[in-house]
Order: sequence, then structure tokens, then C-alpha cells
Amino acid sequence: MESITHLLSGLVHALTPGNVLFAFLGVLVGTVVGVLPGVGPITAISLLIPLSFGLDPAAGLILLCGIYYGAMYGGSTTSILIRTPGEVASAVTALDGYAMARKGRAGVALATAAVGSYLGGIAAVLGLVLVAPLLVKVSVAFGSAEYTVLMAGALAMTASLITGSRLKAVISVLFGMCVALVGTDSQSSVRRWTFGVLELSDGVSIALVAMALFAVPEALRQLSVGRTRPDGPVAMTGRAWMTREDLRLSWPAYVRGTLVGFFSGLLPGVGPTLGTFASYSLEKRVARGERRRLFGHGAIEGVAGPETANNAGVGASLIPMMTLAVPASATSALLLFVFQMYGLQPGPQLFNSDPDLVWTIVASMIVGNTMLLLLNLPMVRIFVKLLTVPPPLLYGAVIVFTVLGAYALTFSLSSLVLLLGIGLLGYCMQENGFPLTPAILAAVLTPLLEDNLRRALIISNGDWAVFVERPLSLTLLVLVALGAGVPTALSVRRRLRGPRTT
Repeated sequence: MESITHLLSGLVHALTPGNVLFAFLGVLVGTVVGVLPGVGPITAISLLIPLSFGLDPAAGLILLCGIYYGAMYGGSTTSILIRTPGEVASAVTALDGYAMARKGRAGVALATAAVGSYLGGIAAVLGLVLVAPLLVKVSVAFGSAEYTVLMAGALAMTASLITGSRLKAVISVLFGMCVALVGTDSQSSVRRWTFGVLELSDGVSIALVAMALFAVPEALRQLSVGRTRPDGPVAMTGRAWMTREDLRLSWPAYVRGTLVGFFSGLLPGVGPTLGTFASYSLEKRVARGERRRLFGHGAIEGVAGPETANNAGVGASLIPMMTLAVPASATSALLLFVFQMYGLQPGPQLFNSDPDLVWTIVASMIVGNTMLLLLNLPMVRIFVKLLTVPPPLLYGAVIVFTVLGAYALTFSLSSLVLLLGIGLLGYCMQENGFPLTPAILAAVLTPLLEDNLRRALIISNGDWAVFVERPLSLTLLVLVALGAGVPTALSVRRRLRGPRTT
């Protein structure tokens, strides 16, 4: 009941004209960014972080959160109309959404995605209201040892849950950790990994790392391959709303997608991506007869479930970030950095020290998701026009904004050198199958891991047994071992068994 009271109070603050304006700008920019193939929410947020320096914390965070879930919805537009997801989490929508568009039901598919995104976003807010206070009460019992295990577990699970090569994911994590260790040690004042370069004494900005790893490699990749986009999107024909039969088929998928997306969004290193794939698989399993055979050929459930799971996962990924300071995705890791940039430290004390700010941000998600629904249903035809922008112009502009954003961080040419170096390295990693998400998560979590590890060892006089002597830290160790070890063990088992023969 107390959480509901806080939420209503936050809603009053979120509905002030200034905050409403920033929520609107966030979802508008997020939708535009999501519509553009390859330019996802993390790229948009990393580019706009320098512009948020002059805003107060509430306005800046409302703006960036709006971009987050706006971009996640916007990615469905490209998935449905040109079968080119704007985000990895929107890839599943392309399977049936594009098939529906080819059958003249593009408007129905887009409306289904819009309603699903809205319901998933609102459900995630309600879940946050219920779950966050419980996590805060539990996390009060956390000490340095528990937080050390939690941070290390988040990095381990990030590497183990990433699809593809586990070794490459581990290398990406180690790369992010190395970047985070550059600079002056806060306790000993010793310079580390600076190679005598004075400009590296203050470390490398997380915002610059994010721009270098996500904006630069994607822009270079798109510019190097030339025009790979289809000649144009599928024409927007027919009604842009759902029939009664469409609603009947969609609402069970909305419910299941909300549950799957919310709980998968809580997992570190995964965010909403896993939920969309799991939701599609679930919808296909529960379908019977003709409905199952329709999957991949225009089943509306294949759009409703994943799109609901998508935005439910976005809201859920903010829960561990705000209550435990453990980001569940690369984008929430950037938001964690933004909190710290404003002098706020996510964790159990945040809800006690800045309750008005926290609940204003939570309530703004309701406002933003409502705006997202009202904005996209009537204006989707306008957003589609963005798909006609020539890729060289689009990604050339991305490079320009990236350079300007990097320079605005320190107003120094050294930032541009770092941007170029890390960006080229990120491009090489991407081209060779190294995932970049673990790197940014590691860059954000490593300072927190290091501080808590040192604090735990100082308290225990250097005794490493502190991590197994406390029941809570031991329980977390077991859970981390299972969470990180089981997927790896299953992957090894599949490789040893080899492909199935018939």
C-alpha cells in the first residue's frame, strides 16, 4: 500500500509540464531512433548523454528512459515493414509481422505491436512497484561480500547467457574490465594502465566507451556494405486497428508475453532480448492445429507475445539496476552510469535518500508508455517515411553526432583519439563475432566490484573465507554458479554429442 502511495505521489511530479515535455521528447526521439535500422536505444542514449548534463536529474532520467522504451517499440516498425529489426530484441517480430504486412495486414501488425508494447510497459511498472520494495528490504542485509558476489555473478552470467561463443563473450568481459581499470586508483592514488599518458589519469568515460562500441562499429559496418536495405517498405494498406478476432487471438499472448518478458528482463546481461525469443517459442508451443502451422506465415500471436515481452523486459531490467545497482542489459548499464553522473548511487539507500526522484521516474514510465501508444497509432505512416533516408546520409550523420558527443565530454582532442581507437577495435570485434554488450556491462560493473571486494577484504583482514562464511553470500555464490554454469554445461554437452542424425 505504501508503494502505491509513493507511485501516486510520483505521478503528480511526473505530470508537471516540464517532465511531461521531456517524457514526450524521449518517446518521440526513441521511436525515431528505433525506426532507423541498426541505431538502437543504447546508441541514442550514449549520443544524448552529453546533452543531458545541464538538466536536473529527474528531467534527464525521464528523457533517457523514454528513449529506451520508445526505441524498443520503434524497432518493431522496421521488423514488420522491411524485415530489418532496429534492435536484436525486435528480430522475432519480423518472422510473422513481415508476413502479415505482405498479406496486406501491416496496419494490424503495427497496431498489435503498439498495444502489446503499451501493456508490457504498464505491467512492468506495476511489477516494479510490487517487486522493488521487496528487493530493497532484502538488499539491506547485503554487505560488501554479498555485493562482490552479486557483481561478479552478473559478469559471469553475462558471459554465459550470451548466444554464440562463450570464449568470445569472456574476452569481451575482460576487455570491458581492462577499460574500467584505466586511470588513477581511488584508494592508493596510483596511476594504472595509463602508459604515461596524462590524459588517461582520470580514466575513460563510460559514455565515450558506449559511443565507441555501439555507434561507431554499426555506422562503419553499414557504410562498408553499402545499400543493403530493400527498395522500400511494404505499403501501408488497410485498417490500422485490430478486429475482434485479432483481439481474441492476441490477449492470451499479451498475458503470457508480459510474464515471460518481465521475469527474463530481471536476468543480468540479458534484458528484454531473451524474453522476446522465449515468448515466441512459447506461443508456438501452445498453438494447436492450423494456428501452429501459421507461425512464420502471419500468425498475430507471433507479434503480440514477443512485442509485449519486449517492453515488459525493458521495465523489468530497471528493477535490479535501481535496487541492487546491477544492470540487466547494456542499456540499463548506461542508465546506471547516468544515475552516478548525477551524484546518485542506485541501491537500497536510493529509495530512502531520494524517494521523490525514484518514484517520479517510475511514474513517468506510465506517462511515457501512454504517450507512446497515442503517438504511434496515428503517426506510424510518418515514421515509415524515415525508412527512405539513404544509408550513407543516415550513418554519416551518426558518425558526426558521435564525434561531437565525444568532444563535448571533455572538450579535448584526446577524447576523439580514444573514440577512434576503441571504435575501430569494437568494429573489428563485431566483424569477428565478439559480442559488445558484455564489454559495456563489465566497464560499468568493474569499479563497483573492485570497491566492494576491497572493502570486504579490509573488513575481514584479508581473509577470503568471508565470501563463504556468511549464509547470504554463500547462497548467492551457489545461485551464481548454477546460473552461469548450467548454460555453459549444456552448451558443452551439445557440442560433445554432436549434431543429431536421422
